[in-house]
Amino acid sequence: MGHKSGFVNIIGNPNVGKSTLMNAFVGEKISIITSKAQTTRHRIMGIVNGEDFQIVYSDTPGIIKPNYKMQETMVGFVKGAISDADIILYVTDHYETIDKNEEYLIKLSKVNVPVFLIINKIDLAPEEKIADLANQWKEFLPKAEIKICSALKGINIAQIFDDILKHLPESPPYYPKDQLTDKSERFFVSEIVREKILLNYKKEIPYSVEVAVEEFKEEKDIIRIRAIIYVIRDSQKGIIIGHKGSMLKKTGTEARLDLEKFFDKKIFIELHVKVNKDWRDDSRQLKSFGY
Repeated sequence: MGHKSGFVNIIGNPNVGKSTLMNAFVGEKISIITSKAQTTRHRIMGIVNGEDFQIVYSDTPGIIKPNYKMQETMVGFVKGAISDADIILYVTDHYETIDKNEEYLIKLSKVNVPVFLIINKIDLAPEEKIADLANQWKEFLPKAEIKICSALKGINIAQIFDDILKHLPESPPYYPKDQLTDKSERFFVSEIVREKILLNYKKEIPYSVEVAVEEFKEEKDIIRIRAIIYVIRDSQKGIIIGHKGSMLKKTGTEARLDLEKFFDKKIFIELHVKVNKDWRDDSRQLKSFGY
């Protein structure tokens, strides 16, 4: 048998564990994870290589109804992931009703590639409920392979990985065998800073924020980073900074610690906050942010 390669694209509603699942498959923290909806805004690839295979996973934003241009782009990432997949992983959990986002489920019933319907978080529900859900999903998507797992606990991840390999088409690798992702170092800096904002701030603040890395300077013993946190209102700038800069310092410290683990190197990070009222609806600015 020849070499296998393919694009395995992960889609689903917000907060079902898509990013946790991809990180479990890849074995590295490629996608940031929080309990807030819309944590993932981009399509992020994680590449797993073996001697005779290459799996290119794509984590995608949760399926939403867009309210502004940035969210329209996020929905576009999901639609693209459906159209260019070799295998689709549709992730759900025991909290969701089967008829949620029926439009996308109808699309999945018509695709000509294997679809895995993955019920995640099985460690948080009784076996009887999971079994009942699996039967309901089988009726709703009869062509899909029903899988159950806990991405967080690692339950059934190895089995699903093996099943993905069985369905992977024969192809040469799409990326160099030592490549882990399609994203740049600057992208991961901005995502790690944004993760800390999602964790440290409430209400609308995390959804109004974008992070741009203006300087990434790698020296022998240290990486020096300068990043701008953009918000859409003046009042949000004060909240991000906090009393005497306390919140900005907390965010910077937490980001620095994660970045040092990520790059395995000492990090100096400098954060600044600016108001940019229209960034979520400005096509040019969105493009500069990678949307």
